[in-house]
Amino acid sequence: QMPLTLKEMIQPDKQVRFVFYRDMTLWYATDDGFEFPVPIDDIGNATFHDTDKAILFMRYIRKHLETLEAAREARL
Repeated sequence: QMPLTLKEMIQPDKQVRFVFYRDMTLWYATDDGFEFPVPIDDIGNATFHDTDKAILFMRYIRKHLETLEAAREARL
């Protein structure tokens, strides 16, 4: 099974849900099960809900996809 693309994870009908908090980081998961971090020092005075539209988290999803890809390439 091919990993989902960013575009697939942020479709208008897709949501994210809060999973846990650890080490100054909120962790969310997409409807598709992709977990990604949101550093609280990036949040400022924004409100983060337990569920929200995935597209609002595109920046964080993209950043984590890039981090995972860089780690994969480093192993090869």
